[in-house]
Amino acid sequence: MTPAAPPAASRASQPTLTATFRRLRALSPELTRGLLGTLALALVATAGKVVIPVVVQQTLDRGLTDDGVDVGLVAVAVGAASAVIVLTTFATYRMNLRLYRLSEGTLATLRVHAFRHIHDLSMLSQSAQRRGSLTSRVTSDVDQMSQFLQFGGVMLLVSSGQMLLATVLMVVYSWPLTLLVYAFFVPLFVVTRLVQRRLAGRYAIVRERVGELLGAVSEAVVGAPVVRAYGVAERTGRRIDRTIDRYRSAQIEAQRVVAGVFSLSELVAALATAAVVSAGVALGVAGSLSTGRLIAFLFLMTLFVMPIQSMTEVLNDAANALAGLRRVLDVLDLPTDVRDPALGRTVGRLPAPRTGGAAGRDLPAGPLGVRFDGVGFAYPDGPPVLLDVDLEIAPRTRVAVVGETGSGKTTLAKLLTRLMDPTTGTVRIGGVPLSEVRFASLRGRVLLVPQDGFLFDLTIADNVRYGRPGADDTAVRAAFAALGLADWLAGLPAGLATRVGESGSRLSAGERQLVALARARLADPDLLVLDEATSAVDPETEVRLAAALAELTRDRTSVTIAHRLSTAEAAQDVVVVDAGRIVQRGHHRELVAVPGVYRRSAHGGRVRRAPSVRAGRTWPGRPPTVSLYTSPSPRD
Repeated sequence: MTPAAPPAASRASQPTLTATFRRLRALSPELTRGLLGTLALALVATAGKVVIPVVVQQTLDRGLTDDGVDVGLVAVAVGAASAVIVLTTFATYRMNLRLYRLSEGTLATLRVHAFRHIHDLSMLSQSAQRRGSLTSRVTSDVDQMSQFLQFGGVMLLVSSGQMLLATVLMVVYSWPLTLLVYAFFVPLFVVTRLVQRRLAGRYAIVRERVGELLGAVSEAVVGAPVVRAYGVAERTGRRIDRTIDRYRSAQIEAQRVVAGVFSLSELVAALATAAVVSAGVALGVAGSLSTGRLIAFLFLMTLFVMPIQSMTEVLNDAANALAGLRRVLDVLDLPTDVRDPALGRTVGRLPAPRTGGAAGRDLPAGPLGVRFDGVGFAYPDGPPVLLDVDLEIAPRTRVAVVGETGSGKTTLAKLLTRLMDPTTGTVRIGGVPLSEVRFASLRGRVLLVPQDGFLFDLTIADNVRYGRPGADDTAVRAAFAALGLADWLAGLPAGLATRVGESGSRLSAGERQLVALARARLADPDLLVLDEATSAVDPETEVRLAAALAELTRDRTSVTIAHRLSTAEAAQDVVVVDAGRIVQRGHHRELVAVPGVYRRSAHGGRVRRAPSVRAGRTWPGRPPTVSLYTSPSPRD
């Protein structure tokens, strides 16, 4: 259903350089904006380098006479050369500035496209990719392109102009010697072109190894507590060592090719220089080439050869940047299987906003109901998870969805919030098929509160404001107060300004959920989907969470993935899922009274006392809480 990133085996069928450049230009028009002006500045910037050989030739051939030195002519030549050098210095500055702006503008646009496209992918598509690999596409791979455009791009423009002007002057001074130079370097150009294709493949492997390295390191850092707890630091270190070694080997293989080209260019340059000196002396003895012209030609030849030798370094950066660009384009080629209907035509395979006509539908105003019509779902290369599900939920109804691990409960929640689309059938909210609802309307009216309560490394106020950007501190405090959490907030060291740390690490799991519920309260959705927040938290926080959830779900449609029997008891309606089908539905009292999956789960669950908290004290009188199953599943 959702393809993974193109495998390494597909590198042989990579698009050509021209096709890749066209894709980049379509995605980032800034790439060629003002390019002609930059090229003109590059030509002017090279003039200062070729003026020196001309001054040398004029001084030797005309400034030195039998009567001595023609001071006037030499002074004019030196003055003109100085003026040209000043002009070319300014042109070089302007050219560099334009190139920096061009490259950063181009890559900023590309980063935005890649980042937005990754977020447009369904959760299923994202989970099929390694996080380190996705991160490297937006960071490391684009940075490699930035390095080439800012350094290699400057060298490429200046070197091209320098070679062009040097060739013109070499022809003027001695066309036979110019032909001799090209006789040596044309074969080198051909060899370099052939090597470039091989180098592109080597650097495609290098960029893959970078993604592996970032993934391994990020997992080791994020999972440091687990690594320490289980004493597997040595094994984790060996894994990172292996990824580093694979990256090192890939880099060495690529550099081996670059070193070969560089050595070959050095050899060709030495042979060409020797040949030109020999032929030039012969032409000079024959009287067809003056001393000044021969020396100027050798200066010009140096200007011609130096860019060719530096081109090996440019070739290295270009191959690396091209591999990085193709990896970014590979991400953009991943189909957005969950598409926002507000997006229409495609530009460079990237969806662009519609300019007219239908742009998706908004959810109707007022309370929202839910309907599943013949919904089925299967993960790629896996068995069906949901089979022909028909379910209707009336507006303002509190529904609990229960079932064993792997029964399909969480899949229902993901389909309901359109994190994934069903394989068959239709999900409707407020009578509108979800596939037709604009994301702006869907995300504003339907909210999922996951079990882990993810928080960003910001303050509590900033995290809650994700529910309604632009809300002031008064509104944030009101959200906590509405959920009965004002006293908990007041007990924090800095109140709303308390920083939560990376992924909320400075708070307990239950406290992270309190902040997540306040965020949901501030968002004020019409349909709330909860992956029950009261599992795996301490008793006191559990009571706070239960009270906050009761307030949060009041007078709104709510669907809760129930992990505990107490949640099902509090719901108005209980939906029992088993093996991908809805097998029972009704109130808790009705379901426990009849044989079936629900009663078996309730009787077979683990029973424990769930405390009540009053004024900071634990009371044992609360009814027992039963766990309906052992643990959630990512495919549940």
